[in-house]
Amino acid sequence: MRTLVIHNPRSGFGSDAIFQFMRALVHPGDECDLRMLADDFTADEACAGVEGYDMVVLSGGDGTVSTLLHALRGSDVPACVFPSGTANLLCANIGNALEPSALARACRIGKTAALDLGEISWEDEKGEKHVRGFGIMSGTGFDAQLMQAALPNKAIMGQAAYFAAALANPKPAVERFTITVDGQTFERSGITCMVANNAMIQGDIELVPDCRMDDGLLNVIVAETDGAAQLLKPLAFGLVDRTGKAIGRPHLESFAGREITIESSGDVPLEIDGEVVPGTVRSYTARVLPGTVRIVVDSLSPYGSEDDGSSRFGESEVIAYPE
Repeated sequence: MRTLVIHNPRSGFGSDAIFQFMRALVHPGDECDLRMLADDFTADEACAGVEGYDMVVLSGGDGTVSTLLHALRGSDVPACVFPSGTANLLCANIGNALEPSALARACRIGKTAALDLGEISWEDEKGEKHVRGFGIMSGTGFDAQLMQAALPNKAIMGQAAYFAAALANPKPAVERFTITVDGQTFERSGITCMVANNAMIQGDIELVPDCRMDDGLLNVIVAETDGAAQLLKPLAFGLVDRTGKAIGRPHLESFAGREITIESSGDVPLEIDGEVVPGTVRSYTARVLPGTVRIVVDSLSPYGSEDDGSSRFGESEVIAYPE
């Protein structure tokens, strides 16, 4: 088994879990190469030569991993997403067991699922065009403001930095959004408008039901509120009904489609999988890339199956998964 591990050492809290994973993964006769990402890395350079490997492991935060997955789109090389970031929501949505030894076992078994990515394009204030991939969600408005405000405290507070940022800005600006979904246009007002490939956040709460990585669709989510406090209601509903299928999500409206354009009434910040892009935008377009990446999954993942089957790479120790 020949494996390439691409690791961002600045993600999260600098855990050495990726090295525990590598020790569990590699067996006699195997080869495992490690690439450490520099501050100014480009995804295409980081993923160069992956076709010569049996497996590529992407270790970092959600933004790093999604950028690397976008560079791997269309590749036949399986990718394992390893949680080295602060929130690790992409890993949570994929649903694998998160322990390093369990992920190593999943790699050796080699079961994969063809999953979707989102691709977002926009023009900056100078008129320059940009394109990036996303695995979870991208948004304009209050969510981007939260990500920006949380940056100075993420290394110390972790996920709590986002809640602290929300408390510091209880009355975010309300924007008018023009939303075009597969040619159909809607006008909505709210504090944020997001496009999601995955919609499960912390606490296993799904912002909208049935938002999956294998349905060939993206979901638009509009928070039709005029204050941050009103977002507590859908979160409270989520604690009771995590899937959103029973009692819904007050103040949240959603649409699903393959290509989506969002235009805002003012200049707003844009975040992509938790990373805020420089400057502000007035509009952006997102489209789905159906089944474009092969992701390693195990029997706990909603994209896997109960039977792991025979091991593709052999010598996969039995892992006692939690009930």
